[in-house]
Amino acid sequence: MIRIIVLMGLLLAFKAHAEPSGGFDSELATNVYTTALTFMAPRVVDPVPVSKLTQWGLRGLSTLDPRLTTELHDTRLRLLNQGKSVFETGIPKDETITGWVGTIIGMTNAAISVSSTVRRTSTTGIVQSFFDALCSHLDPYSRYIPPDEAGDDRERRSGRAGIGLSLTQRDAFSVVTDVIRDSPAASAGVRPGDTIIAVDGAVMKGRNVVSVSAMIEGPEDTSLTLTWKGRDGKTRESAFVRVMVPPETVFGERAGNLLLIRIAGFNDTTDTHLAHTLQDGLAGDRPPDGIVLDLRNNRGGLLRQAVTVADTFLPDGLVASSVGRAPAANHIWNSTPGELAEGVPLVILVDGRTASAAEVLAAALADRGRAVVVGSSTVGKGLVQTITPLPDGGELYVTWSRVIAPRGWPINGLGVMPQVCTSLGDAAVQRQLGALSEGDQPLKSAIIAHRTSRAPLAAAAIPAVRNACPAAEGRGEDLAVARSLINDRTAYATALLPPLVSP
Repeated sequence: MIRIIVLMGLLLAFKAHAEPSGGFDSELATNVYTTALTFMAPRVVDPVPVSKLTQWGLRGLSTLDPRLTTELHDTRLRLLNQGKSVFETGIPKDETITGWVGTIIGMTNAAISVSSTVRRTSTTGIVQSFFDALCSHLDPYSRYIPPDEAGDDRERRSGRAGIGLSLTQRDAFSVVTDVIRDSPAASAGVRPGDTIIAVDGAVMKGRNVVSVSAMIEGPEDTSLTLTWKGRDGKTRESAFVRVMVPPETVFGERAGNLLLIRIAGFNDTTDTHLAHTLQDGLAGDRPPDGIVLDLRNNRGGLLRQAVTVADTFLPDGLVASSVGRAPAANHIWNSTPGELAEGVPLVILVDGRTASAAEVLAAALADRGRAVVVGSSTVGKGLVQTITPLPDGGELYVTWSRVIAPRGWPINGLGVMPQVCTSLGDAAVQRQLGALSEGDQPLKSAIIAHRTSRAPLAAAAIPAVRNACPAAEGRGEDLAVARSLINDRTAYATALLPPLVSP
C-alpha cells in the first residue's frame, strides 16, 4: 500500500512540476532560490551546507499547511501529508546549488498537488515561508523582504522625494515644524513656524496636513512652487525640485549648561548633521560645560555612519572591527587625527532599546575612554548584514560578520555595559554617584567581566554578565545623572575607562 501511495505521489508531483498549479511560478522561484543560496552559502557567519539550508527552508511548507512535514531518511527526502508519505526524491549527491534548488521546486510542486492551502498560496507567499523557516535557524536578523515591502524598505534607507520639511496642523493651516539641514527647503529659507500658503498656486488654507504634505512630496526630480508666510509676516515664493531627503536623525538643544544631542538613527546625513550641530552648540560666548549624547531608543542604521560619528569625537585609533567568513566581511574601522569638542566631558545615554550602530558608537567612545555611558544594558545586536536584490523584486538580508569593540569584546549578545547603571533603582544610582565622587567605581568587577569577554560566548554565560545592569527603558532621571557626572569632575573621571593604548 505504501508503495502505491509513493508512486501516486511521484506521478502527481511530476505533473505539478510540469504544469504548476495555483499560479506557482516555478521558473521565477528557481531563479530566486538559486540567487539567494548562491549569495548566502559563502556568507553566513557560521558555515552551513546548502543541503542543511534547503532542509530548513522546506519546513516552511509546514507553516503553510501544518498537515505537511518533510523528513530526510537515509538518502531520500520525503514529503508527508498527515504522517503518510506522498512524495520522495533522492537528494543531490553533492552540494551543488542547482541540484538542491531542483529539490526545492520538486517538493514544492508535490505539496501543491496534495494541499489546497499551498495551492492557494501565491509564489511570493511560498518563497516567503521558505526563507522565514530557513532564517529562523540562522539568527534574528537574516531575513527575506518580499517585493511589496522591499520598495518601502529601500525608501526608508534612502529617504523620500520632497523638499525636506515636516508639517503640523494649526487651525486651518499647515505649519512647518522641522526643516532638514541642507535640504532644498532649508536652502530657500523655509523655517520652523512658517505657514504654507500655496502649492503650485493652489491655496492650502482649509486643507488637512496630510493632503498638504502629499502635494509637496512627489516623484524625484519633479518640480513644484511653494508659497509660504514667515514668522516675520512676509510672504515668500520659490521653485523647488523634489529630491530624496533622508529623514533628520540629529536633534540638538541647549539644556542649561549642557549641550543635549539626540541621535534617532543613522542614515546618509547623520555624520554631517552631527558635526554641524556640535559646531553650532560649541560656538558662542558661553560654551557648554559638557555634552550629552542621547542614544536611547536608537535602533541603529548605517554602520559606517556610526563609525564616522565616533571619529568626530575621537583622535586616531581603533573604532571597531568586524569578523566574518567572506573576505569582504572582515574590516577594521579607525578614527583619524583631530576631534571636535576635545576636552569637553561627554556622557552617552543608552537603554534596553539602543541597538546595532548605536551600540557600536557607544562602545567605541566608552572603550576609548572618551565618554561615560549611563543607562542600562543595550540590546546586543552586534551582527552586520549584507543585502542582495532578488529576481522577484524582493531583498535578502544575510548576517555575515560579528562586530568587535575596541577592547576585543563582541557586541552581539552582550550589548554595552554602562559605567553608571540606572536600571537598578534610584537608591542604587545615588550609591554609585556617591562612590564615584570618592574615586571608587562600584561596577568595576562587572565592567571587567564584560570587557574581558570574548567570542564565541556560551549562551548561558551572557545573562550572568548582563544582569549586573539589566536592560530597561530609558528613564527621565537619566539626564539628571548625566548632569551630575559632568558637574562632578571626580565622579566623571572615575567613571571613565582608562584610555585604550594601541599595541
